[in-house]
Amino acid sequence: MFSKKKNTSEVDYEQRELYENARKRARQKKRLFQHFVVFLIGAVFLIVLNVVIGYQENFKPLGYNWFVWAVLLWTLLFLIHFFNVFIVNSFMGKEWEAKQVDKLVKKQREKIAKLQEKVERDHPTPPSRNTTDTTPPPKRISPEDPDRPINS
Repeated sequence: MFSKKKNTSEVDYEQRELYENARKRARQKKRLFQHFVVFLIGAVFLIVLNVVIGYQENFKPLGYNWFVWAVLLWTLLFLIHFFNVFIVNSFMGKEWEAKQVDKLVKKQREKIAKLQEKVERDHPTPPSRNTTDTTPPPKRISPEDPDRPINS
């Protein structure tokens, strides 16, 4: 009851992740709605600026008023934003991302296993020393006579 150790279970982690995903999704939709409102206000402002006030009335690229091109470009940007929020996230959401990560991890593990097999095949490990080995251990320098050569 009064322990400092917190109970962190798998369910808590999954619930937290679901909450975070829902929060991100709600934020995306909120930003799309804000973009739409700003788009409507901006389009009306551009039309009023050109038609009512008369700003750059004679500037007509390709035969249309400049505000038409500005509104069309802004409409294209809004449609891209809409497409990203409602279409792309439906197909490429968290589940798709998790599948892709799992697929890449599996592929990487297979490559590592193949490389490990190749290394073991090309460079086998030397056999370990047995106690029946008759080769003498390497000579060591004696602390009493450090000037004496090792190979004497």
